[in-house]
Amino acid sequence: MHKSISGSSLGPDGLDLTQSFFKSIQHASPPSPTKRHNKISVIGAGNVGMAIAQTILTQDLVDELVLVDAIPDKLRGEMLDLQHAAAFLPRTKIQASTDYSVTMGSDLCIVTAGARQINGESRLNLLQRNVALFKKIIPPLVRYSPHCVLLIVSNPVDVLTYIAWKLSGFPSNRVIGSGTNLDSSRFRFLIADHLDVNAQDVQAYIVGEHGDSSVALWSSISVGGVPVLSFLEKQQIAYEKEMLENIHKEVINGAYEVISLKGYTSWAIGYSVANLARTIMRNQRKIHPVSVLAKGFYGIDGGEVFISLPAQLGRGGVLGVTNIHMTEEEMKRLRDSAITILELQNQLGI
Repeated sequence: MHKSISGSSLGPDGLDLTQSFFKSIQHASPPSPTKRHNKISVIGAGNVGMAIAQTILTQDLVDELVLVDAIPDKLRGEMLDLQHAAAFLPRTKIQASTDYSVTMGSDLCIVTAGARQINGESRLNLLQRNVALFKKIIPPLVRYSPHCVLLIVSNPVDVLTYIAWKLSGFPSNRVIGSGTNLDSSRFRFLIADHLDVNAQDVQAYIVGEHGDSSVALWSSISVGGVPVLSFLEKQQIAYEKEMLENIHKEVINGAYEVISLKGYTSWAIGYSVANLARTIMRNQRKIHPVSVLAKGFYGIDGGEVFISLPAQLGRGGVLGVTNIHMTEEEMKRLRDSAITILELQNQLGI
């Protein structure tokens, strides 16, 4: 199963063809020791995991990409399918295994594996099954890559990021949830579409729970550096609070609509997580709204809870949380969102 695209080949007489082919340069100097070997492991080879893996490959982020899943045949098929595209991709060693030892020495471990909800199953029961699954996933990742950053994508992402943190024993800055990074991208798109501007010129965040209690930070949104509410007033564009809330509802319902139409989400979350991986692996120190340990920020002090806040990310994980402007109403909604997650955690008895 540990087949990679860089394996050697033997000729009919036992001669290593790789060595024979490159005999003329066998005395070349070894690679520079300053070049770091970058490795990412993706746990879960489902639609989301493979969208993430494919996007990471096309962006030339790593020297080695590892896939781990519990279903051997599907896993090998996915690995071979990616390996067969080697001629069209940046040179990357691709490995796959059901054995977590293949993840050894990873810089970043991305967890997408999760139990699927059974028809009629309660959210709490689903969460309990995912906690049981994480107890099998997180400890071996920590054992084989004790210095990695854990990036949790499985849902409900905020609670499972907290669970991963507890199971890992890592400092909180090295355990991150994908959180509202994608929600904020949808938010920026919808605002840009409404105002007929480029989404890259829109600065906007969704924070709090990745779910129904998320908070749209209208007071801090800007378009080309101009606060959005003043922009609307100056352009004499009629707006109402109801219209703003409808945009937020579209963000929340976006994933549900995609799931109802095609059965699952994959590409947007793939790009979103690959975007986070790029910031972390290349130490870009960019700010992303991701799920972090929120206790002590913005008046959240009721317990240890992971929710999304605008955080600066780099090679060491979370480098800091930004002190973004919020109105009193937004602060209250954020604290209420944290309470929603805490209540769910408390039901788990952890």
